[in-house]
Amino acid sequence: MNLHEYQGKEILNSFGVRIQRGIVAQSPQEAVTAAKQLTEETGTGWHVIKAQVHAGGRGKGGGVKLAKNLQEVETIAGQIIGMNLITPQTSAEGKKVHQVLICEDVYYPGESETDEFYMSVLLNRGSGRNMIMYSTEGGMDIETVAEETPHLIFTEEIDPATGLLGFQARRVAFNLGLSGMAFKEMVKFVMALYTAYVESDSSLFEINPVLKTSDNKIMAVDAKVTIDDNALYRHKDYIDLRDIREENPIEVEAGEIGLNYVDLDGNVGCMVNGAGLAMATMDLIKQAGGEPANFLDVGGTADAARVEAAFRLILRDPSVKAILINIFGGIVRCDRVAQGVIDAYKNMGTIEVPIIVRLQGTNADIAKGLIDNSGLDVQSAVEFQEAADKVQAVLA
Repeated sequence: MNLHEYQGKEILNSFGVRIQRGIVAQSPQEAVTAAKQLTEETGTGWHVIKAQVHAGGRGKGGGVKLAKNLQEVETIAGQIIGMNLITPQTSAEGKKVHQVLICEDVYYPGESETDEFYMSVLLNRGSGRNMIMYSTEGGMDIETVAEETPHLIFTEEIDPATGLLGFQARRVAFNLGLSGMAFKEMVKFVMALYTAYVESDSSLFEINPVLKTSDNKIMAVDAKVTIDDNALYRHKDYIDLRDIREENPIEVEAGEIGLNYVDLDGNVGCMVNGAGLAMATMDLIKQAGGEPANFLDVGGTADAARVEAAFRLILRDPSVKAILINIFGGIVRCDRVAQGVIDAYKNMGTIEVPIIVRLQGTNADIAKGLIDNSGLDVQSAVEFQEAADKVQAVLA
């Protein structure tokens, strides 16, 4: 579950991570009120207006701007709220901005120069350990840094038996070139950041930039946080942080009826039971010359109602030119799935796109007979390759 910047910062702050303070606003008038409150609390004269959407690169799309007075706060907030923000991480249509974060200006003059760093905490799937990835090149796309100057990216892997140790946090601060008070502040920041990552059951914390202020404080100026959905039962308060306006509406609808669905850019709809088989089916479609239009796992229950719901989701995509149903009947009986397909087809009336059904496992022979004798425009297959050949034929 992805969070907005202001929500991620709230979690960070709750674990003792210093953050750039801000107040979320839903309208230009609320933005002015928030700016006044921040001025009273922090003394900040200028304010940063940030669009709150689930996408990076907001500044490049005009979603992050500096306001030097209250009139500019109101004007800029009015420009950003309601706009379709297009960034390198959104579709061509962009994402509609419903709210902005009014932040204090933390780039104030002082005894030393400010500096920006990149830092993230995530799972290294190769080693099976959490790691801290960090760089002196904060404020830039980490992908660009990795491609052009990979020697400026450092990693620190954490042993799950011991957790993050003090010497590792000190090594992070050292590699970032810090000394004195800034060094000590960074060590505290890193320790608190990792604690927040673990205790919140997150799958990603990305802070870009981490700022060293002119008076040597270390703080998170941005926060991209992803919570592990499988751990939400341990964090009931986090569930309310979900903003479905930021999610694909078809995926949201699928989740509400218990289907695992991911929308993709392709022309062959997939209906499969089991994530592993679904991935293999997507490979099969590509080998047959098609492109998967979705990932859809119907799970172990594939009755008529569930199959019909899956059909309706797939057919809402106008790019779908064929549907491949690939079910392995272990717990679920293939004949029951076949009957579900037939009943769903009849309930929905005419389906314009070709349907290929491959059923293997328990009662697969009975299932094939049901499909073949149904009188419906549904093609049955037994082997994987046979299904691929039929997909290829209908796309030709």
